[in-house]
Amino acid sequence: MAGAADASGIARPLDDGAIAARTDAYFNRTRTIVERFGDREVTYALFLRRPVIAAFRLMTDWLEATMRARGLPGRIEPHCTEGDWVGAGEPLLYVTGSFAGLVQLETLMLQKLGPACVAAHNAYQMCAALPRVRFLAMEARHCAGFEMQELMAYAASVGSEAARREGALGFVGCANDATSHFYGAAAGFGTMPHALIGYAGSTLRAAEMFHECYPDTDLTVLSDYFGQEVTDTLAVCRRFPELAAAGRVAVRLDTHGGRFLEGLDPASSYAVIERHAPRAIRRYRSDAELRHLVGTGVSAAAIWRMREALDEAGFPAVRIVASSGFGVAKCRVMADADAPVDLVGTGSFIPDSWNETYATADIVAYDGEPRVKVGREFLLRRDQRNGQNIPRADSEKKTP
Repeated sequence: MAGAADASGIARPLDDGAIAARTDAYFNRTRTIVERFGDREVTYALFLRRPVIAAFRLMTDWLEATMRARGLPGRIEPHCTEGDWVGAGEPLLYVTGSFAGLVQLETLMLQKLGPACVAAHNAYQMCAALPRVRFLAMEARHCAGFEMQELMAYAASVGSEAARREGALGFVGCANDATSHFYGAAAGFGTMPHALIGYAGSTLRAAEMFHECYPDTDLTVLSDYFGQEVTDTLAVCRRFPELAAAGRVAVRLDTHGGRFLEGLDPASSYAVIERHAPRAIRRYRSDAELRHLVGTGVSAAAIWRMREALDEAGFPAVRIVASSGFGVAKCRVMADADAPVDLVGTGSFIPDSWNETYATADIVAYDGEPRVKVGREFLLRRDQRNGQNIPRADSEKKTP
């Protein structure tokens, strides 16, 4: 993972009024009570109830900046390394400091922790499922503002880096400049939207316009506007044969789920998979898996058919970019079908079930004395458990 959060992003501390307005009322009231009856040093344990990839740096950057701005002494102690697999209920980190100072920060800490860890886990699984495929993060349009976008881009970079350590190619960049630093890129990647093709009047003319304006940039052509993915892609390749032979042309498949790729239907989609990955079709499949394999939209059959058409026409160096709903499940089906995709553009690492992103913080010590609510004893550090019969966290019962 490259780069740090920009000062204008998540890591920027808020003033006291903004913090009070954005935190839960009972934390504000607790601060008032603690200030009247006497402050204590407390230790918080932060965790999630599901397995995740640890992605806490943006949160801890913000917390450190906020503690400095408020003059709060304290310490942040990660319980793992960023990018580690962390089991359900296992603490990600401990935060120690003034109860009066930290209690107002819990809401904001959790907002910046849980979604990032789940998105990082999703990105890791996607990259691990397709280790020889490069990914491009395209989450921005699906985010509720820039703070979410920054958090999701950061999370994808953490999950990608975890997969890279296991040999995957992972995410190589994103679709805009503001978050490209997370991937070590100087700028965002992308060539043309559907709107440019509509403006140009044809896929070929849009490609010509793009190349005239950006002659040194590789040409990735969006192929589905007119429902002629194969025909229009080959027309562009024949118009730019030198670029195609040099591997500087790619076709982006983004066929929507209401229709098949040009020339395919259910029967021919099955036939394509039978030709290239017969074992992928000869076992039980759920309805969703079958759609990813041989259904409408950007299926494994569609990718294989485009590869056939390019090779048959003499364009083996033209690359295939796939987009449209490439979450964890779809990536796994593509891996089963050995789909010949070179790059996947996706924002589907954004968590589907937002309730899975809910992080939790519990105080586990007051002035150094271990104390936590009943049922959360597993959050105590091992050296604090004193040999008690403590219920185990899920992470201690299972392997990844």
